[in-house]
Amino acid sequence: MENSVASFVLYPGTEPGTPREDSLPLPAEEEEGAASPAQTSCSLSTSLCFSSGDDSPPQSRASAAEGAEASPPPPLHRSDLRVVETQWEVSSAASPESPEECARPEEPASPEEPPSRHEDARPAESLDELGEPVPVPPGVGTAHGEPDLVIEVAGRRLRAHKAVLAARSDYFRARASRDVLRVQGVSFTALRLLLADAYSGCMAGVRPDNVAEVVAGARRLQLPGAAQRATDAMAPHLSLDNCYEVLSAGKRQRLSELRDAAYRFMSDHYLEVLREPAVFGRLSGAERDLLLRRRLGSGRASLLAAALGPTGERAGSRPQSPSGDAESRGDAAVYCYQAEAGEWRELTRLPEGAPARGCGLCVLFNYLFVAGGVAPAGPDGRARPSDQVFCYNPATDSWSTVRPLRQARSQVQLLALDGHLYAVGGECLLSVERYDPRADRWTAVAPLPRGAFAVAHEAATCNGEIYVSGGSLFYRLLKYDPRRDEWQECPCSSSRERSADMVALDGFLYRFDLCGSRGDAQAAAGPGGGVSVFRYHCLAKQWSQCAVHLRPPGAPLGLQPFRCVALDGTIYCVSRAGTWRYVPSQDTEAGGEMGPGGSFEPEPLGSPLDVRGVLFPFVLNLPEKPDRGEQGAA
Repeated sequence: MENSVASFVLYPGTEPGTPREDSLPLPAEEEEGAASPAQTSCSLSTSLCFSSGDDSPPQSRASAAEGAEASPPPPLHRSDLRVVETQWEVSSAASPESPEECARPEEPASPEEPPSRHEDARPAESLDELGEPVPVPPGVGTAHGEPDLVIEVAGRRLRAHKAVLAARSDYFRARASRDVLRVQGVSFTALRLLLADAYSGCMAGVRPDNVAEVVAGARRLQLPGAAQRATDAMAPHLSLDNCYEVLSAGKRQRLSELRDAAYRFMSDHYLEVLREPAVFGRLSGAERDLLLRRRLGSGRASLLAAALGPTGERAGSRPQSPSGDAESRGDAAVYCYQAEAGEWRELTRLPEGAPARGCGLCVLFNYLFVAGGVAPAGPDGRARPSDQVFCYNPATDSWSTVRPLRQARSQVQLLALDGHLYAVGGECLLSVERYDPRADRWTAVAPLPRGAFAVAHEAATCNGEIYVSGGSLFYRLLKYDPRRDEWQECPCSSSRERSADMVALDGFLYRFDLCGSRGDAQAAAGPGGGVSVFRYHCLAKQWSQCAVHLRPPGAPLGLQPFRCVALDGTIYCVSRAGTWRYVPSQDTEAGGEMGPGGSFEPEPLGSPLDVRGVLFPFVLNLPEKPDRGEQGAA
């Protein structure tokens, strides 16, 4: 084998001209040109071919050839081998040749040795080195063939299809020519979830602790709709413990989807947030107002009615009477009027333990509150008043309990005013208490005047004050001022008919009386029967008559009592016989006061079927869900 460095190598301690057994013969053409004494045995420094203890000069190839047969080579020491190997390696590196020419003459290469470090060939990459497959449902990825794109994030890889991602993202479409794509600013966990959503259209595995990076990744990768789907997938996992952290992350990273999701949760669970200092106490004043506006403004205002108590029950019945308890539980339900279908449908049922007789209802912060009532009979067979308070949340379609009343009450009037609940009177009670929802506490306020009435028949709030009417021989109208915490006497109407209900609308109190209802059934059923409407101006403190002997359309001759609620400028009168809409007159008198007048709409709305209790109407904003009526009917 030919070597361009040297034909043989001199060792320290060897006489010039002494050949080695393993030395290679010098080629003839090199032998003829070896007469120059200045030619060295190799092109490197001579110190590499001799030990430091040998001061003899290097010899030429000619002199070395002359003494090749003179003496045998001396023994080979370990240090000599080191010098020779070093010289051979340096020479091989200086002259790149084929692997056969670089094989050492002393130790020929064995086929079992591993490949040389100078070989450029390397094994093909395995599937694990190419990256993990996208976590999609079985059969989704196989429809697109073999993956042709490797996405690398933080040293980890995922395999995907260019066509799938390019069809869903401008980011990937602009980089469709690349086979390996390195993405920055997106975590590997977020990338897996986003790619799975791009393939299947289903976002799974998003939690409050990783939703921020998923939403941020969706924006960076320009995946339309993915941020909202990630937020929707995270929403069921929100709670009082993590909603503020999600809100903070959304504000910190300017992710509007997270902010909206946190605000929506806080609005839907407003009472719980209101009572949690770690959440509500850290919100700004503007954020608190925003939550309340969203709470009161979301959904659509709907007409609802709760079926309470047995047939014909009227305020003033004795709670000691145990009759009707078991029967009334079957009718303890809440119905919603579906304007599109023109019918009433069941929305929810009163929870277990909520009395259905003699309780008070009102709406605060778009929650329905049910307080007091006649509790089921005890071991002695006597029914007693209840102090329990229940709350229905239409945003979550769930019931909960709040702090019980300080005093058990039946036939109680429950009202909402300035963010508080007021429980007024009850059966033979003059005390009044107020509920603070933020503190979840009832406190006593000024009681009704002594000798007012045994039972308050009607109550309403108008212009920031509470109005209560009642009495047996004659009616009285009382007003409560929460700023001064005192009750005042107000002028009463001249009517002596039985009042059906009293409702507030546009600064007026409207009172509906049943004509001929005080023991004169013939007068009630005759031409003189019907409904008389009176109106009280709360600022002027004056009564006026709006209508006399009005007959609701389709009403039976023996008109039964009904209850009223105002919605969109119209007063709805709801009973088991039907639902009528009373529209006050819009004409004005001199001085800017509304003139008398008003009438019932010609078309009645009907009533819930097979209802045996008294219908108590109220208004709630229900979520915009098209299938809610079908769910309630089921």
